[in-house]
Amino acid sequence: MNFLLVPDKFKGSLNAKQVIAAIERGVSSIFPKAGIYSVTASDGGDGFLDSVKHYKQLETIEVHTTDPLGRKITTEYLLNRQTGEAYIELAKASGLELLSNEERDPLQTSTIGTGIQMKDAVLKGAKKIYIGLGGSATTDAGLGIAKALGFSFQDEFGNLLKPIGGNLSKINAIIPSKFLKDYKNLEVYAVNDVDNPLFGPTGAAYVYSAQKGGNKEDIEFLDNGLKDLHTIVKGEMGKDYADIPGSGAAGGAAYGLKTFLDAEFISGTHFIFKLARIDKLLESNSIDFIITGEGKIDEQTLRGKLINGVCQLGKNYNIPVIVVCGVSEVNAKHLNEMGNVEVIEIRDPSMSLSYSMENASSLIELAIANFFKNYIKR
Repeated sequence: MNFLLVPDKFKGSLNAKQVIAAIERGVSSIFPKAGIYSVTASDGGDGFLDSVKHYKQLETIEVHTTDPLGRKITTEYLLNRQTGEAYIELAKASGLELLSNEERDPLQTSTIGTGIQMKDAVLKGAKKIYIGLGGSATTDAGLGIAKALGFSFQDEFGNLLKPIGGNLSKINAIIPSKFLKDYKNLEVYAVNDVDNPLFGPTGAAYVYSAQKGGNKEDIEFLDNGLKDLHTIVKGEMGKDYADIPGSGAAGGAAYGLKTFLDAEFISGTHFIFKLARIDKLLESNSIDFIITGEGKIDEQTLRGKLINGVCQLGKNYNIPVIVVCGVSEVNAKHLNEMGNVEVIEIRDPSMSLSYSMENASSLIELAIANFFKNYIKR
């Protein structure tokens, strides 16, 4: 028996490498001689740099920047000075992981810290920047990134505005970047796997801002702000990207990257699969099962996230896919439409959520072992 393991992290419990280790133990307990192959994957969100580091030899660059609320922090990105390629994970400077629950506020947070990282990379010779989106604490449509790279935003009285979600509707004028005039050949790639537009019922505010601390009134305010920004952008810059699938990623940061930096959108899952040469692996080995998973399977899973990509991979190669998760909120019929897919929940309904999170590793191992014990009996 041969297995390919391509899980995501179990957020708050295990990173992807730890999930792989737990699945390996579960498989090996039933199939001691199994061939086990693994891919350290990311859909462009949290863990993007870890995935890239696994496949590329790159220099880790430390940079002084700011967190989503403007506080000084030191974080990192990856750079190849010879090729001029830089890899940045938005969550490292603009992520929810940097804020306590009480600090989360999409009206006040900004992506400017990520923009500072990007500027540092450009000054160090980066000609191509791949920025993994996901896990953001922001709904600023990338205004912070644009500000750090030389753009500025004014209200109707000519006052400069802070690049935060709460100021989206106040923007009356966009001042172009002088800094970027010296770097006209800069290529930016927004790496993510969601297909949300900028605004509307499936847009950045309505789908993601609640988890960033926004209440009902905040979400409506932010959605209107994103519409207002788009109106200004169309009028002043002649750009109309709000409805492009993926523009709503990372609180609209994808929209900002495309609008202000002419970024190209690329699939995070396909990007990592290409780095890992996963097609070559599948073509040269007889894989019996692909095992993937993440902490929670929900409707976002069906909107282009890593697991969706893995299920499509299984479908393309006619290989059954097992999805191990803490909890599933998706109708089994929807998952079946993604191919030959089985879902395994590791949670014990009689135990608390904290118990499941604290014991995720052993629960994954046990769930995988039990699944294949029953599989053998079929």
